[in-house]
Amino acid sequence: MNGLHGIIFSYEKRNDLRELSEIRSSASIPFGGRYRMVDFALSNLVNAGVTDVGVVLHGRYQSMVDHLGTGKVWDLSRKRGGLRILPPFNYQKDWGTMPFRGKLEALAGVRTYLDTIRQDYVALMEGDLVANLPLADIYEDHVKSSADITVVCGNDSFATADGTYFEKNAEGRVTEVLYNLNTPRGYRGLEVYILSTKLLKELVDECHAKDQFSWRRDVLRAKKDTLNLRTYIWEGFAAQVRSVQEYYDRSMQLLDPAIRAELFTAQRPIRAKGADKASTYVGSDGRCVNSLVAEGCRIEGTVENSVLVPGVVVEAGAVVRNSVLFKETVVSANSQLAYVIADKDVIVQQGRSLMGHATYPIVIAKGSVV
Repeated sequence: MNGLHGIIFSYEKRNDLRELSEIRSSASIPFGGRYRMVDFALSNLVNAGVTDVGVVLHGRYQSMVDHLGTGKVWDLSRKRGGLRILPPFNYQKDWGTMPFRGKLEALAGVRTYLDTIRQDYVALMEGDLVANLPLADIYEDHVKSSADITVVCGNDSFATADGTYFEKNAEGRVTEVLYNLNTPRGYRGLEVYILSTKLLKELVDECHAKDQFSWRRDVLRAKKDTLNLRTYIWEGFAAQVRSVQEYYDRSMQLLDPAIRAELFTAQRPIRAKGADKASTYVGSDGRCVNSLVAEGCRIEGTVENSVLVPGVVVEAGAVVRNSVLFKETVVSANSQLAYVIADKDVIVQQGRSLMGHATYPIVIAKGSVV
């Protein structure tokens, strides 16, 4: 699709993700076994025929840079265009001293990049959205509707208090932009927007001149009556992972075959960087039930209702239930884990027991020895 350009935003840290975002941005957190969250945004764009994508980084982005590489996995390694890494905050000496205030501030920091965009339209997305969107259809709908900005909204039960919500009329035009709601109403925005490149540059220049930085306040809400804002309602699975609890709940949802079939549809494949590991080995006494297990794992104990990232080891006699284990985690013999999220390189020593709850999973930081 030569008419659409992609820009993905990768925030440094969301406080409710706690240990999971201490060493990485939320967009580079593993999800669903072999994937990172940013894989879904990249795949959505590539599946729609987008060939030029810019990834806006904040802080703690080494994990993201390592994962993206040259973009070859997503067919974005090109002599002209392709994948571009955009660090608009690289002048800061100490990451984290200034928050990521908003999309407009980030785009103003890479204003010269916007002038190099060859396409007439731009899709703005956040890197921590897990969804398999028909972006080509959304783009076509945007062009046909003559909208200034198309806002992609979800319609499921996972409401978040810090989200953006939209009310619309019968024609689909946005009539109200809401946020900071105690009781969410309307349609939950998925932080996916399509607009013309020309309009985007005009909005960035205008807001930057007025020291305005918030996309939802200074553009969506302030200009809802002067711009033609229209909605596109996505009825399928969509996860905006903003907290440890939501990360756990959404990971457990993937154990439902119907949700997996919808999210990982063959018509719009989700591409991911390979782990370059051998197939998973399940020992003669090993047992794996209703779980997602990536390549390179070794299971000689019991794994039930869990998600395992490449390289996880579950030794003989160990029991892992209702948990998410990141890369190279080792659960030693006769240990027991339940309702646990273990970051990469965690070692659970022999005979240990850790038990959280479905409403409060235990998080073990990277490299911890329990």
